[in-house]
Amino acid sequence: MATLYIVATPIGNLEDMTLRAVRILKEVDMILCEDTRTTKTLLAKYDIHASTISYHAQSSHSKAEHIFAMLAEGKNLALVSDAGTPAISDPGVLLVSQVKERFGDEVQIVPIPGASAVVAALSASGLPSSDFLFLGFLPHKKGRETLFKEIAASKRTVAFYESPHRIEKTLASLKKGMPKRQVVLGREITKLHEQFLTGTAEELEEYFTKHPETLRGEFVVLVAPR
Repeated sequence: MATLYIVATPIGNLEDMTLRAVRILKEVDMILCEDTRTTKTLLAKYDIHASTISYHAQSSHSKAEHIFAMLAEGKNLALVSDAGTPAISDPGVLLVSQVKERFGDEVQIVPIPGASAVVAALSASGLPSSDFLFLGFLPHKKGRETLFKEIAASKRTVAFYESPHRIEKTLASLKKGMPKRQVVLGREITKLHEQFLTGTAEELEEYFTKHPETLRGEFVVLVAPR
């Protein structure tokens, strides 16, 4: 029986690779990468020499068919993203769904857990995390304001990802809809300039006004429950 491994990779610090993930990547017949250049940096660090091919949101139908053919031949494959856990706010979810639909129980799908930006941010936030609402990447336009209303009404901690280009716009929306709510920002988690900031949206806006050089990198935004 062929196996498709869903392998989490580091979100920044390459040392956050699990022993199991290293072993699996050394053993599989092929590694499916969001970007082969990014993945090969990780593979080189751990002396992994498995073959790689690209698989991402823009991959063609023929690329998917090639992957299905390898699984049909009984080959073991590993799916990785550029950072973190594949299929979580990641186009890998489409491949997993297609493999399950096409092969059913004939192909094993095995998760190899590891780094996750949202879990790392929650662990360091001090906010309630026994249950939380994860929204992934917020839409740029359509439905965005509806989501902020949902965040304002939530009785759970809300977590989502944001880019440096929209974090100021996001803080403005949070200030407008929930001005007294505590917000935690995790920036560049596990990387050299990792930073956690806590305050109201207005206080965080003031911080970035004074420190514009920190408006860089990827953000995890956590909003305290109502």
